[in-house]
Amino acid sequence: MPPKASAPKSAAAKAAAQKSGDEQSAILRSIGLSAGEEVRFRRADRGRWQLGRISCVERDGSITVHDAHGAARSLRPDRLEVKRPGKRRKLTWQVVTGVAVTLEQLTLF
Repeated sequence: MPPKASAPKSAAAKAAAQKSGDEQSAILRSIGLSAGEEVRFRRADRGRWQLGRISCVERDGSITVHDAHGAARSLRPDRLEVKRPGKRRKLTWQVVTGVAVTLEQLTLF
């Protein structure tokens, strides 16, 4: 028996997918990140850093990252590092939890 062909998405399904993408972008922006941004992480069974790209934020607060091979992983923010300007404006790897706290702009008055 041949597999069923998938039907094209309806306009409502496309709108829902676009809305969820916009919501994900807003969530990522609120913690100082953006979709597609390069991050590095260490897997439990390996000691070397691996590069990946941010995809989205899950319900439990973990961040979905796609590695160089396209495999998706959901990792806690404290296990991810992103490149940000350091004290002397040179790009350095910083933990995501530190970036989320320091990126918020405070009002002066």
